[in-house]
Amino acid sequence: MTKFHRLAILLIGSVFSFGCSSDDDNCMKTIIVQYEQVIQTPTGTAYLPEVTQEVPCDTPEPDPVQEIEEPGFLENFDYEVVSFNFTPDTGNNTSRLQFEIILKNRNNFSVTGVPVLTTVADGLKTSGSFSAQASSPCYEIDANGSCTLIYDQEYSLDQGLIESLELKTVQYFVAE
Repeated sequence: MTKFHRLAILLIGSVFSFGCSSDDDNCMKTIIVQYEQVIQTPTGTAYLPEVTQEVPCDTPEPDPVQEIEEPGFLENFDYEVVSFNFTPDTGNNTSRLQFEIILKNRNNFSVTGVPVLTTVADGLKTSGSFSAQASSPCYEIDANGSCTLIYDQEYSLDQGLIESLELKTVQYFVAE
């Protein structure tokens, strides 16, 4: 073999040995950018889907997700419905909802939050707060105390006619 052939074989071998990319250069992994979450509040529920992304394998792992403690509903809570009246048609092209509910905090600490009423309107169950339009919103209840939630509002029938409205439960959502 001539010196030229040996040099050519050595050169071609070097190109294949050192010039090829390794599998690590093309290595990709999937990371979670946003975890799936269901967020429930007194005004509704939101769903956030899981979001993933392809990144090179040498990308450092993200810090582990730490659970966030969410405030919840008040324990040792009672209520007394003094009145709950729904008039589907007042004769003035409106419906009217009136209620008076005594909210009782049976704990040795005061709480700040919002009362959440679960109602059934024509068979549809919903939960929400009426405090924003209440004459007495009960955003705070003293330790071992009570607050009377008072509500009286009329709604235009242009928004739709509800035949029946029932109160099912009352809870107190604690804001921390």
